[in-house]
Amino acid sequence: MEVLKEHLIAQLNTVLKDSDIQPNVEQVEKLVAYVLLMHKWNKAYNLTSVREPEQMLIKHIVDSIVVAPFLTEDNYIDVGTGPGLPGIPLAIMCPEKYFVLLDSLGKRVRFMKQVAYELKLNNIEPIQSRVEDYQPLIHIQGVISRAFASLKDMLHWCQHLVDSQGVFLALKGQLPRDELKEIGDDFNITEIIALSVPNLVGERHIIKIQKK
Repeated sequence: MEVLKEHLIAQLNTVLKDSDIQPNVEQVEKLVAYVLLMHKWNKAYNLTSVREPEQMLIKHIVDSIVVAPFLTEDNYIDVGTGPGLPGIPLAIMCPEKYFVLLDSLGKRVRFMKQVAYELKLNNIEPIQSRVEDYQPLIHIQGVISRAFASLKDMLHWCQHLVDSQGVFLALKGQLPRDELKEIGDDFNITEIIALSVPNLVGERHIIKIQKK
């Protein structure tokens, strides 16, 4: 395991060498520790279809942390987070921000709680709930969704989570032009950001949306 850990640390540092994202030594170690936990639990819990740790590092970790520079608020909710993606990598990169991690499956929430314990992450709160049933106990300023639902459904299910000042960040691959047309009159698309993800083939976008 130690050899794999050192290999993944070297791989992550190499991938990010020329990137704008520069995690410190402690953050790199936590990101890799998260991958190793995901790899370990995946055998029994089937948390992700990505099986190889080296692939998890690119498709899950790097693909998540490129979003960090665009988080301008303090409190976020990551809906349909699965095993904690992108919320846990973002929480590691942004220790000053707070992330509610919402998923409907108990096994995923148990995994995230174990990650929080082992990595000493005090800025995440894993919650088991369907998104339409969840009532935040803190003031949520931003909703993050990654491969969760169509834009129309995401806005419909999540609109109660934030007030008119809140922002929705939908993380998408190719720009979903058909989905953009289906956004209702109650919402404004404020920005579309094309992301550059090192070592990942394919397009990535953030679609920022606010209530009118």
